[in-house]
Amino acid sequence: MSGNEDIFLKVQGQTNSNPFMIDVDRSEGVYIFDKAGNRYLDMIAGVAVNNIGHNHPKVISAIKNQLDKHMHVMVYGEFIQDAQIEFSTKLTSLLPDKLNCVYTVNSGTEAIEAALKLAKRVTGRSELISFKGSYHGSTHGSMSVSSNEIKKQAFRPLLPGTRFLTFNDAEQLDQITTATAAVIIETVQGDAGVRIPDQSFLETLRIKCDKVGALLIFDEIQCGIGRTGKMFAFEHFDVVPDILTLGKALGGGMPIGVLVSSYENLQTFTHKPMLGHITTFGGHPVICAAAKACLDVMTDEIDLEEVERLGQLVESQLSQLEDIKDVRRIGMMFAFDLESPERVERVVKECLKDGLISFWFLSNPHSFRLSPPLNISEEEIKDAIQIISQAVSKTS
Repeated sequence: MSGNEDIFLKVQGQTNSNPFMIDVDRSEGVYIFDKAGNRYLDMIAGVAVNNIGHNHPKVISAIKNQLDKHMHVMVYGEFIQDAQIEFSTKLTSLLPDKLNCVYTVNSGTEAIEAALKLAKRVTGRSELISFKGSYHGSTHGSMSVSSNEIKKQAFRPLLPGTRFLTFNDAEQLDQITTATAAVIIETVQGDAGVRIPDQSFLETLRIKCDKVGALLIFDEIQCGIGRTGKMFAFEHFDVVPDILTLGKALGGGMPIGVLVSSYENLQTFTHKPMLGHITTFGGHPVICAAAKACLDVMTDEIDLEEVERLGQLVESQLSQLEDIKDVRRIGMMFAFDLESPERVERVVKECLKDGLISFWFLSNPHSFRLSPPLNISEEEIKDAIQIISQAVSKTS
């Protein structure tokens, strides 16, 4: 190895021993280009981040316009800034009335941390309930409510008073009591391999939380912002949370997380104690400008019915492959089961050799995942189907 590859492996901290090693030159639309001139069809979108594709011109324009005005001027919450106001106004206009107040942070996992704190502050309780198969982030609080013990064991002790129920098992919801501060759930489980809740399960969960006074947190960091074929995944079920967390795709390619709740709930961060949650760079004006532009693109340019139609096309074609054991999909959020983790790795690597980026799941090693940009064309979808089909065939 030489040049950037050597520096990348030795100077930058690594997350795993076998990174993809694409030496990125530029990206545009649904493609990433490396410095050798190779083009990759990005069917993972930075793991559900680039929902409107790479380098969308409206996002780039919004960033440049804000750069000409100002960047960071003060810690979050002290100065009035147009970019923050315009973003928060746009986001709340798309949400139900009870989700009318926004707290902007730097990432999805920080939004989870803030959500857990808010639930404890509002209820005066400490018990947290999550679900088996969940993934909410990798900081101490978010890891505490994530269920993958292999990822957690080296970092214990984590938050006390945290329990896990079985996803989609309504009978276990009786374990939610007046001691429970919050129940946190991915509206659609991502890392578990695209696990979709039953309508009756989410309805019963909402009723149970209301009955005992626990706050219901929906984590839509991965499944929100159009990924499931609705702007927000909870719209499929007509069940509204008390707290909503968003991130990933919301920034249009820039880093962001948000906590959305009622004005009354978020006011509790202002007293007893004051500064109940603080962030230096949360609500950065350049990021907020990008996020506002992303939401504008989502509402003005993305046809969510077309997202569903193309998602069905991918599912119908790839589910016919004999070696694919099962497909789970909602919108353009896919999991494809194969017979072994080793086969998954071979398929992902074969796709990469043929110029297509797919990926795997941390907690569901028998599946490979797809989460392409939502503005992908039918022609590009058909190209992807052909490459993936060939990769499955070659690795059999």
